Amino acid sequence: MKKFFLFTNQSKDKNFEVSSKVKHFLEQNGKECEIAHFDDTCKTLDRPDARFYKTDIPKDTDLCIAIGGDGTMLQAARNCRKLEIPLLGINMGTVGYLTEVDLEHMEEALTRVIEGKYTIEKRMMLKGFIKGKEECTEALNDIVIARAAALSVITLSVYVNDRLLTTYQADGIIVSTPTGSTGYNMSAGGPIVEPKSDTILLTPICPHTLNSRSIVLSSNDKVELELVEGRNGVLQEAEASFDGRYGTKLQTGDRLVVSKSDTTTRILKINEVSFLEILHKKLG
Repeated sequence: MKKFFLFTNQSKDKNFEVSSKVKHFLEQNGKECEIAHFDDTCKTLDRPDARFYKTDIPKDTDLCIAIGGDGTMLQAARNCRKLEIPLLGINMGTVGYLTEVDLEHMEEALTRVIEGKYTIEKRMMLKGFIKGKEECTEALNDIVIARAAALSVITLSVYVNDRLLTTYQADGIIVSTPTGSTGYNMSAGGPIVEPKSDTILLTPICPHTLNSRSIVLSSNDKVELELVEGRNGVLQEAEASFDGRYGTKLQTGDRLVVSKSDTTTRILKINEVSFLEILHKKLG
């Protein structure tokens, strides 16, 4: 590997202190390294204060490095997914399931990268779009539908391969990848699955029935989530988000179609540590 590209969470890495150390270390070892800048012109309606990385990653980049937490990894994954560039995370967050390298072992990990002592895992992604509006958005962790009104539940009918599976009355629903199973899905009581597996997880958020459980589907299944009328024919509103960003408004009658994406995120792994060992350490 010769060319590196850094994504930095500036709220965690003040004044690019860690990023500068990474850049200096790589350049001392004869490598090329560039730090991503933010594009302040890129805004979304739901997050006008959000800041996004520029997306013109050099095509000859060999490795992208995300410096921050899992959120930084997710945003970096969105930027480099179609270029098939592997991604390594340096953790400056809290739990950090995606960011493998801690600050204490940063130079050791970079040395292993330079020496070629690593493996690359391919992680499945999801794609989703509103039926009738065919513009797709992708997610590495999850696609979430959540209520828009603070004091009302929403009613969602779940169709799998065009057949009605169930209807939830809940605060929302999480459609998760195996990678995302340790994120919002886990917090909502959903199952934790091996991140290299090929499954789609459905987990209701605060369901208003006693028998609502998570559902594990094949990655080949197509899931449709329809926002239906509430009690007494009340019209409903909700919002769909992709990896916690890029919100899309939903109204009664709208259907969000979710399936496995054709693209994958390539995660570079330094340590020969099993997922169960990582999980044991993170869960204490």
